[in-house]
Amino acid sequence: MTKTRFLGWLCIGAVVALAGCTHGSSYSYSYYTGKKNPRIKREQPAQKPTTTNRSYHIVAKGETLYSIAWQHGYDVRQVARWNRIRAPYTIYPQQKLSLKPTRSTAAIKPKKPRASKQAGANKPDSKRVKDPRAGSKNTKKISWQWPTKGKIIGKYVARDSGKKGLDIAGKKGQRIYAAANGVIVYSGNGLRGYGKLIIIKHNDTYFSAYAHNNRLFVKEGKKVNKGQHIADMGSSGAQRVMLHFEVRRNGKPVDPIRYLPRRR
Repeated sequence: MTKTRFLGWLCIGAVVALAGCTHGSSYSYSYYTGKKNPRIKREQPAQKPTTTNRSYHIVAKGETLYSIAWQHGYDVRQVARWNRIRAPYTIYPQQKLSLKPTRSTAAIKPKKPRASKQAGANKPDSKRVKDPRAGSKNTKKISWQWPTKGKIIGKYVARDSGKKGLDIAGKKGQRIYAAANGVIVYSGNGLRGYGKLIIIKHNDTYFSAYAHNNRLFVKEGKKVNKGQHIADMGSSGAQRVMLHFEVRRNGKPVDPIRYLPRRR
């Protein structure tokens, strides 16, 4: 090999090495595999986590205005007022609901629902989802009872959003009872984290919920009496068999122990 040819190859090698250095760490290379001009493998940028917009809610089939308000921790009357929806709170799949007041709705005063004999009689179909008008209008004292028997394995903690009620252990198939008179405003499994869920409206102020059931025996719009068998205990949406029981006052979780009779 002549001296001139040797210097030429040396220069080419230096140029290739310098080109590789200028790309930095944005590329990674494969070792030579016998193929000419192997393709450069680019490093994939990390995907940004998706964010949830809590200023609105898109209605899914089977949801009711009560279940949506429960999911986001609002009084159903607030959500109805923000969206100019009147009782019996008819909503539609794919409908966009505002979860905060706007300038036009902030000044609207809530209206008392009119009495209707047909309220709650219509069933939801594939085109729309109806909420039954339910419960008594007054806020007189409610007579409560325990929804089931069993050891309390989780208590309500006001400052912990993950402990909104009581967790009561039991056996699969154990009976769950309505804690007070009321009307079923939700019966289904559309709320994440609750499994098969029942929500009862006792009056305009108080609601109760029964989660993680195995079987549900009541439908939306039906009146139930205190002590009525409404579900069987299960582990839907939970890691063990139990009942998660909540009481809410004006849409906000409260300690169920304050309302339930003392156990003997």
